[in-house]
Amino acid sequence: MFRGKDLLLQRSHTVHFGALYDGETLLDEVVVTIFRSPHSYTREDVIEISCHGSEYIARLIIQSILKHGVRLAKPGEFTQRAFLNGRFDLTQAEAVADLIASDSDASHRTALNQMRGGFSRQIRALREQLIHFASLIELELDFGEEDVEFADRQDLHNLLLSIRKVVYDLVGSFQAGNAIKNGIPMVIAGKPNAGKSTLLNTLLREEKAIVSEIPGTTRDVIEDELVMEGIRFRLIDTAGLRETTDAIEAIGVARTREKIKIASLVLYLFDASITTPEQLEEELQEIRESGIPYIAVGNKWDLVRDRAGWEMQDHLVFISAAKDWQVDELKTRIVQMVHADQWKKTDTMVTNLRHYQSLRLTHDAITQVMTSLHSGISGDILALDIRTALQHMGEITGEITTDDLLDNIFSKFCIGK
Repeated sequence: MFRGKDLLLQRSHTVHFGALYDGETLLDEVVVTIFRSPHSYTREDVIEISCHGSEYIARLIIQSILKHGVRLAKPGEFTQRAFLNGRFDLTQAEAVADLIASDSDASHRTALNQMRGGFSRQIRALREQLIHFASLIELELDFGEEDVEFADRQDLHNLLLSIRKVVYDLVGSFQAGNAIKNGIPMVIAGKPNAGKSTLLNTLLREEKAIVSEIPGTTRDVIEDELVMEGIRFRLIDTAGLRETTDAIEAIGVARTREKIKIASLVLYLFDASITTPEQLEEELQEIRESGIPYIAVGNKWDLVRDRAGWEMQDHLVFISAAKDWQVDELKTRIVQMVHADQWKKTDTMVTNLRHYQSLRLTHDAITQVMTSLHSGISGDILALDIRTALQHMGEITGEITTDDLLDNIFSKFCIGK
């Protein structure tokens, strides 16, 4: 199809100008880049065709290529081939999808760090050391009648402690890592007509929610996303918290309480023009009992005439959502409240649910090995427990995989990469 230099004779990592033909029909003038094995993304021979930016032209070229026996790539197939050809391990392959999907500074840097090795390198090194001890214990079984000990039990104990500490820290990082990947859930709660929907609209700079003077307008949960200081937040506007006989509104209030339970932060909004400090204390009781971090936000501050009662309340934030007054200060307080440095960490951060589950199983298996070791159990049972731990560690990085697992992982990739 290509008319120009003979591409079969050209070196890797060279770029060539020419024309693509379907038979005698000119399709486009193109640039072709050559990547020869193993110096390509998949470690296979690869060419990339750069055509003019028309979807019609691209479609013509693809249709013509398919006539020659080529097929379209399955979702994630390029990255799956790269993994199977040893380009990187499974956690790095999964990080490619996270990198493509990243939409904030924190998620981008976390995915990039993971793609470049992340914690998988550390897990792989510890697993290799454990394999060494497993082989020594297996060797002891071959000399069972001679009562010899090749594996130093104290060294094994120290290694198990190191593995368990690393795994424990990784498991503990999942809450922050998952929030970086999916966004920190932040609920805007408060009584009806406190201005929750107005605040949501002001934060998003768009009319996302219906605003009305009629209390109870918001009856369902409204969600959207906002990036502040490189961190993605999932904003959740909720129905006003109050006792109601309206069946539909009551469902909305129940959903509000459910959302508060899963939030990482609650913005409790109150109408400062009609609320007293004593009333606010009563309203905050439910939020405090939930144990969720919160920021009390006094809205409609521009309408407050007597501010004497609020002067000592320096832990509050006062704004006017309708007039966009002090909203930037609220944003600063939000970022401070979630400890931005924690959410921006890029080392030893678990963002993937599969990794989290395998790490928990690894932690339990290592604990079982330590129990067996200290109880003086027979070598064959100890070796079996170590094999279980190695199995779970291997599943994290992909030393041990199944076709079903790989199909499940790579089918979630975008078409192509």
